[in-house]
Amino acid sequence: MAWSSSNRRAGLPSNWDTIRRRTLTRDGHQCTATMRDGERCPTTTGLEVDHIGDRADHTDTNLQTLCAWHHKRKTAGESAAARRRRPRERRARPAEAHPGLR
Repeated sequence: MAWSSSNRRAGLPSNWDTIRRRTLTRDGHQCTATMRDGERCPTTTGLEVDHIGDRADHTDTNLQTLCAWHHKRKTAGESAAARRRRPRERRARPAEAHPGLR
């Protein structure tokens, strides 16, 4: 598997490949996300092992198999929620008026 240039793998334990294989096997090498109709996502390719909660917790109960689409969607939702919780930054100085409006 080719890894991107990010450092996300640096936070994983040295036995991550073993943990990953165990999680994929447990989940039947199929995405565990639920579709709108309540059925399990049928995707069996491009699978990723996702941390349900704490990224530092690599226990089986905190890991799930997701297809790339569901993983990206979950990550985007978590990112949006984190941005909403963050206080808005105040500008250090007031914005200058446009020169044509002075």
